[in-house]
Amino acid sequence: MSFMESNTEREKITSLCATRGCDFHFIPPRSPHFGGLWEAAVKSSKHLLQHTLAGASLTYEELETAATQVEAILNSRPLTPLSDSPNDLTALTPGHFLIGEPLISNVDPTATANDSRVLTRWNLVIHLKNEFWRRCDGHVIT
Repeated sequence: MSFMESNTEREKITSLCATRGCDFHFIPPRSPHFGGLWEAAVKSSKHLLQHTLAGASLTYEELETAATQVEAILNSRPLTPLSDSPNDLTALTPGHFLIGEPLISNVDPTATANDSRVLTRWNLVIHLKNEFWRRCDGHVIT
C-alpha cells in the first residue's frame, strides 16, 4: 500500500487542510476520470507531446530538457486576470502557485528549420519545444 492510500495519512492531510480553511478531496486510486478538468489538461498535454516527439530520437538529457521546457509552457498559460484593469496585462498562471511568479517560456524564433536532421542536438530540442508550442496554439488545454 502506498503512502497516499493509507487512511491515516489521508485523515492527517484532510485535517491539516481543514485547519487552514481548505476542503481537500481525494479521488479514488487509479481513477483519472474522477479528476475532471485537470486530468483533461494532462491528457491534452500528453497527446500533444507524443505527436511532437514522435519521430525524434533523443538522449535522456535532451528528453528531460524538452519535457522541462514543455512544463514551463504549460505552467505559463493564463488562468485568470490578476486585476480588472485593462492596463494590467499580467495574468495569474500555474507558475504563480509553483514559484510565486509567472514562468516565462518564450518561443525561440531562430530554430525554425523544417528538417530536424540538419539541426544541432540543442537546436533539435528547441525546435521540438517550438513545435509543441505551435501545436498548443490551436489546441485547447484547460
